Amino acid sequence: MASQLAPLPQPIGVFDQFITPHGDTLVVKEKLLDSFDIKNVSGQPILRVQGQLLSLHGRKIVTDMSGNHLFDVVKELLHIHATFAAEDKSQRKLLEVKSKFAILGSKATATFTNSRTGQPVTLTMEGNWFDTAADIKDAATGFVVARIQRKLLNMREAVLGQQTYHLMIAPGVDIAIIVAMCIALDEKNNEGKGGFCSVM
Repeated sequence: MASQLAPLPQPIGVFDQFITPHGDTLVVKEKLLDSFDIKNVSGQPILRVQGQLLSLHGRKIVTDMSGNHLFDVVKELLHIHATFAAEDKSQRKLLEVKSKFAILGSKATATFTNSRTGQPVTLTMEGNWFDTAADIKDAATGFVVARIQRKLLNMREAVLGQQTYHLMIAPGVDIAIIVAMCIALDEKNNEGKGGFCSVM
């Protein structure tokens, strides 16, 4: 991956314990049974994501490595554009990811309330034509908060429908929120059977 992203002027996120002070690069690997392994580049597990195969909303349960529930990623029904949410145990929405129509590449927006300031945050994602990379930017400042790169599939991954993503996350950004966005984008991809950014 490219060099590290610039730090944000102020931290943004929902989960203070997952705001990375120095930036991080994660590998998000889709597994069988609609689950994901999330590790840093040195192989240390960071989060667990367990899919619920028979869920109407395609629920993904996200926990820390001690088994503490952080949020569920669910598809919201009855929207014109594909919409996903990260919800806590009481089904309170922490994050919303909405797709938008784009002629070339893909677009999405994510909104949440910053735990540090109580202010709303909007992140925008735009993918390239070949759906192999996307930048996630803070809409207010224009800062790149994360970069998603999709590894090209090998034959086994192609047959099993599994993807591997590399997430480069800027210092001062909540890695759990970026992981939630990546999972939502992967879910949209699985609906359309295109690239991760035909998502939108």
